Amino acid sequence: MSDVTRILTAIENGDPTAADELLPLVYQELRKLAADKLGREKPGQTIQATVLVHEAWLRLVGSEAEIRWKGRGHFFGAAARAMQRILVENARRKRSLKSGGDYQRVELSEVAAAVRGRAIDVLEIDEALRKLESQDPRKAELVRLRFFAGLTLAEAASALGISASTADNDWAYARAWLKVEMAETE
Repeated sequence: MSDVTRILTAIENGDPTAADELLPLVYQELRKLAADKLGREKPGQTIQATVLVHEAWLRLVGSEAEIRWKGRGHFFGAAARAMQRILVENARRKRSLKSGGDYQRVELSEVAAAVRGRAIDVLEIDEALRKLESQDPRKAELVRLRFFAGLTLAEAASALGISASTADNDWAYARAWLKVEMAETE
């Protein structure tokens, strides 16, 4: 049993000090995942990886959190959902009229970054994932684990309790479905 799994079990059993032991073990991994996700965002992102990790951490093990962890996969799945919610909330806030609506300040360095490749719109992905989830929750969760938590296909399969071949099939389907769905919204 890994240290992370042992500590998650302690949290589940109500150990009040276990959350303090968990953060140092998963912080760098969560920070790396957050930086990776933010690197795929559209230019002009104002949230930083450290802030994203801290916000997600507070939602995961904050004083009001009453979550029962079923292991490492469940924890990282929840972390992926928390990061997704934070990014979606941030994107919605930025789009609101109070925050300037559709007007955006564009820096020259941001234009150069946008030319390199298509940036990913978190709100667009969130909307597409909600539609996919209504049709097939497992495939939507697989996408969350891969995209927002940065898990490999094997890690995501383990977290979902499915075989690697099933995960591979689900991943191929979900990617194709999302590509079509997101192309329709453009």
